[in-house]
Amino acid sequence: MTPQDVEALFTRHDGSYGFARWGRPIAPVVFGVEDATLQTVKGALEAVVTLVGHQMAETDPEFGSNLMMFFFREWEELLDVPDLERLIPDLKALVGRLQDANATQYRAFRFDNDGGIQAAFVFLRMNDAMAKIPAEALALGEAVQAIVAWGPKAFAEHSPLAAVPESGATVLRPEIAAVIAAAYDRMMPVAAEDTSHALRLFARLRLD
Repeated sequence: MTPQDVEALFTRHDGSYGFARWGRPIAPVVFGVEDATLQTVKGALEAVVTLVGHQMAETDPEFGSNLMMFFFREWEELLDVPDLERLIPDLKALVGRLQDANATQYRAFRFDNDGGIQAAFVFLRMNDAMAKIPAEALALGEAVQAIVAWGPKAFAEHSPLAAVPESGATVLRPEIAAVIAAAYDRMMPVAAEDTSHALRLFARLRLD
């Protein structure tokens, strides 16, 4: 992995650089899944949070839950979720755009005064293709994509996950694990908009 590869992970649509990590403990809640899947999702979140040396919590003092994950079959179901429009501005218009695009997932972040992640909202439309993805792989992938605010093209060509040839188990790609671990280094800022941040991340990568 080169410094340019790291920079590309946090490059926005307009070509600018933008990085943010969580500035507070993560208090997740998951809607629309059975108990067994719920434990899988929370287990994946705990694994990623432990990897980066961050913390989880039962509740967030401001939001109650600050990482909300929704699993559903059709986008219009979101319009029936009480008070969701207070959290996601212009929800009806957003649902329309996602329907038109035949999208299967969408993430929205809120940021605090320091630019760190304050809350995240993850929406997953479980169509037939999504339903075929093993729960462990889906949960781990979503945990990775919620732990920092990645650029829109970060995983457009390559998944953050890989399969272990011997066992078939799904794991986080080592270089992506290294990037998020470096991002949570206590000497690194919670947010950055200069490409020099990518160089600092690269200098902290551990790819042994």
